[in-house]
Amino acid sequence: MLNRVCLTVVLVLAIFAVQAAAPVFEMEIRDHLFDPAELTVPAGKKIKLVVYNRDSTPEEFESYELNREKVIMGASKAVIFIGPLKPGEYPFFGEFNPKTAQGKVIAK
Repeated sequence: MLNRVCLTVVLVLAIFAVQAAAPVFEMEIRDHLFDPAELTVPAGKKIKLVVYNRDSTPEEFESYELNREKVIMGASKAVIFIGPLKPGEYPFFGEFNPKTAQGKVIAK
């Protein structure tokens, strides 16, 4: 039992260490647009993406290529962990406003 508790504590601390070490990138949703619409991130590293929704209505950050889907309520923020990514472009969109809320993550 003690070994399981110790292992659990070590795993939780390792997860926090990885998340704390992840570079942080920020973007906004304003007027149903992502800003910046293109976000360049380091390839091969897990990143922390903080998305601030400045609109009063909810929006969804969705990307099939990134395997992420997150609803961000109006006037709030969300944290999305992404990666590590291979070099390339990964499109995303806002499901509630797909014609205007579009962008891509570029891993270099």
